[in-house]
This record gives sequence, structure tokens and C-alpha cells, in this order.
Amino acid sequence: MELLRDTNIDFVGKRKTGYLISTIFIVAGLVSLVFHQGPNFGIDFNGGVKIRAKLPAGATNLQESNVKTALASVGFSNSKILVEDQSITISISGKQDDGSGQKIAQALQSKFQVDAADIEINEVGPSVGKDLKWTALWSILWSIVILLIYISFRFHFQFALGAIAALIHDVLITLGIFSLLTKEINLPTVAAFLTIIGYSLNDTIVVFDRVRENQGLLKSATFPEILNRSINQSLSRTLITSLTTFVVVLTIFFFSSVGEEINTFALALIVGVIAGTYSSVFIATPIVYLLNRRGVTTT
Repeated sequence: MELLRDTNIDFVGKRKTGYLISTIFIVAGLVSLVFHQGPNFGIDFNGGVKIRAKLPAGATNLQESNVKTALASVGFSNSKILVEDQSITISISGKQDDGSGQKIAQALQSKFQVDAADIEINEVGPSVGKDLKWTALWSILWSIVILLIYISFRFHFQFALGAIAALIHDVLITLGIFSLLTKEINLPTVAAFLTIIGYSLNDTIVVFDRVRENQGLLKSATFPEILNRSINQSLSRTLITSLTTFVVVLTIFFFSSVGEEINTFALALIVGVIAGTYSSVFIATPIVYLLNRRGVTTT
């Protein structure tokens, strides 16, 4: 099955437009990150308390404003509250006193008749959150280093530089979008970032593999012509793969509740799929072209 046939688009010639679009998104994201003093880390990384409770049947007074007032009366005025049809989620980020989760649970039981058996308490200490933050950062950095070595071995170092630039591009754009939308970053979000890295790399390697194949077949073609031919030949496969993945994560996003971890996970993948498809065409391959033009051999 081919979505597009016999395309002949000059992607290399349009690289400056691609760079401009990427620069706009990355700069906007970086400005947002500076404005918000860094990423909006959740309790997994900052420490804190998260409570999920199943609502009693027929509950009518469990509105967000009522819950916030009740929690403020027991000393938790900085809580984030998400009330859904059948459940409530309360998050309080930062260092908390021992037993904070139990105090909130008791408030829910006494003021809203929530059954104790229906309350789930998750408390993360600041030191644990800090350790998790560094572990998440190192997992991303090490994955990039290992991929750099792998692509250098399978192709050439300049191909690896193009692929890594595309991966960093995708992570920066996703991180920037999360900052612009003030979305929390928790452990599932980091898992989504690692998934984005793998997805983007898969798209990029497909194009690079076609470039290597065409270098042996198109002896009389210039290097830009080989790159354009390779991208156009891979375009249909790339779009079909991206669209099928996009439809799945979009469905998860719309059928999950805002604030749920699966919702932010899906959002990260939506941005990552779009950015990864884009970067394999307009970032990774054009960087290989620039390295070739500056005298770095690709054979």
C-alpha cells in the first residue's frame, strides 16, 4: 500500500524553511521554560502527595471548589484537584509533613463520606523525587549516547550526528509544548520521551538506509539528489506508520481524562510522532547534507 506515489519534492532545498519552523517552536518552548523556571515536574520528581479516591454513589457536593475549601481548612490550600464522574485526584507537590496523605484522606471521609477502602495514597519524599529526577535525566542522556555509537557503527559518524540532532530536536519541542501548556512531567512522561526517541530514530534510519542503498545504485546522481530521492521513496511508508500511530495515541488522549497520567503520556506521544516524522525529513537528512557539503565524507 502506498499513500503517495512518485513524489519528487526537493526536501533538501526546503531545509531553511524547516530550520525556521523548528527554531520558532524550540525558542518559544525555551522562553516558556525560562518564564516558568524550568519544567513543571510533578510529585514523582519534586516529592509530595497524590491521592485518588472513588466517589460514593450519589455524591453531589464533591465539586472542585468544595473540596478545595475543605482541604484549605485542614492546612492544604495549595492542592491541585481533579474531580471526575466516579473519582477524585488530589495532588500536592513539594515537601510535606509525615501523615499528610492520611490527613487528607480523613478529610475526605469526614466531609464527603468517601469510604476509606476507596482511597489510594501515594507519597514521595523530596530525596526520592530528586533521585528519580536524576535517574530520568541520565536514562535519556545514555540512550542518546548509545544511539550515537550504534548509528556511527551501522552507518557513519555524520549520519549519527544528523540522527542525534533530530532526537534532541524532538525532545526539546515536546518539552517546550508541555511547558507552554503547563503540563506536569512525571515518570510516565519520561517513558513517553524515551518512546519518542525510539520512534524518531526508526523513521530516520529508514531514510538513512535508503540513502546508503541509493549511493550504490545512483552513481551519476549528486548527493542532494540521492537524499531527495531517498526521502521521497520513504515518504509513503513514513506517513502511513505515523498516521496509524497518531490515530491510536489521539484516541487514548481524547478518551482519557485531563490530568490523568495516561492523558499526558498520550499528549507527549502525539507531539513526538509529529515532531519525529518532521525531523527525519527536515532535520536529520539536511544535517547530513550540510556535513557532506563541508567536506565530511559519507562513503
